[in-house]
Amino acid sequence: MRSLRVRSISVCFLFFNLLLLPALAQNSVESGEWTLGRSDIPDRIQFSLQSSQGEGHYFSSSSDWNVGDFRGLDWSSAGKHDVRFTIARDAGTIQCEGFVKDGAGAGLFTFQANAQYAREMAALGFGGVSDDRLFSFAIHDVSLEFARQIKAAGVTDLDTDKLIAFRIHGVSPQFIHDMRALGIAVSEADKLIAFRIHGVSPDFVTSLRAAGLDTSDDDRLIAFRIHGVSPDFVKGLHAAGMDTKDGEQLIAFRIHGVSPEYVNELARLGYAHPDGEQLIALRIHGVTPEYIQRLQARGVQHLTLDQLVALRIHGIE
Repeated sequence: MRSLRVRSISVCFLFFNLLLLPALAQNSVESGEWTLGRSDIPDRIQFSLQSSQGEGHYFSSSSDWNVGDFRGLDWSSAGKHDVRFTIARDAGTIQCEGFVKDGAGAGLFTFQANAQYAREMAALGFGGVSDDRLFSFAIHDVSLEFARQIKAAGVTDLDTDKLIAFRIHGVSPQFIHDMRALGIAVSEADKLIAFRIHGVSPDFVTSLRAAGLDTSDDDRLIAFRIHGVSPDFVKGLHAAGMDTKDGEQLIAFRIHGVSPEYVNELARLGYAHPDGEQLIALRIHGVTPEYIQRLQARGVQHLTLDQLVALRIHGIE
């Protein structure tokens, strides 16, 4: 009942899919179309790139970029006006021309690859940067300095695909440092990516500890986020009289629907202070407050929790 098999399958499935993400943008791109617009994030621009290089080779990317990335872009002038700007990356330069009007724009781009980049990456220990992948490294800004910093952080199972995934999901040197400062000494590349995808952040770890939970198990931290074991959930259980700090049991609570509200309803019906295993069994077999009320209305009183479960198992309404 308390096995985290579901959690393990979910995490392994996630890791497998993480490796596929960078492959979506590996086609050689030399030119295409761009569009831009205002972003809701300060000092950012919503920027999109599309390219079709023949049958079966289509690329599309859209995200918020830093305003400072757009060298030469005249963003402030009113009315429609022509623009030319460049986005310089270590892997190559994206040159754009087109127009901007009232905070939006469109045009054409060309990409000029930096052949030296692949050699410098190989010198850092990151081989396999082929010419047809340089655009991906430019789009995601996998700079040489970023590669150096991540390598210096001692991340294991690291390769060029993981570097792109790090940039996509926000695994930065600062993130790694902040997690390790809290004693979360994670080095596996896949696990760091999973942390970012599921929101295992320094703030999350700190708040779990404040709620009295053990945060030493990396996989359990991910499972907490997958299943919704939040600090507020734990505090709610404590307020309802459940002083559980068992991480696996808390995950089982979330999987089966043991909530603070459920515990409070049981207490109101005369079943105060049940243990965790009983609560899980009650939820698995469908012992709801409404079911208990129906029994009590018919004069069936003073049943134990185990007896309630047995009645449900045998279909006694």
